[in-house]
Amino acid sequence: MTSFIQIQLKKDLLHPVREWLETIEIHNSKLAHFLCKAIPAQCPFERDITLLGRKLFHIPPMCKLNPLYEEVVGLRFKALCYLADECGEDIAIYC
Repeated sequence: MTSFIQIQLKKDLLHPVREWLETIEIHNSKLAHFLCKAIPAQCPFERDITLLGRKLFHIPPMCKLNPLYEEVVGLRFKALCYLADECGEDIAIYC
């Protein structure tokens, strides 16, 4: 059983990585395109399992279990904003 102290320690260990991800600025269209392709718009693990047209069960999105999920999604958003606002590109292909 994990204690509150262990959970806090894990969060504190990831704090520098969170800060680093949040401070990344996008100034290159190649980097922005790479990030938009590499980071999916929605969780790729979420699925409905069906058999003969009947839904047997649903696999929930597990991406939110990633402790850096919010920061990675924020980085993708920054890349999309850069492409749309700075480069004037159509970002519909990434949505």
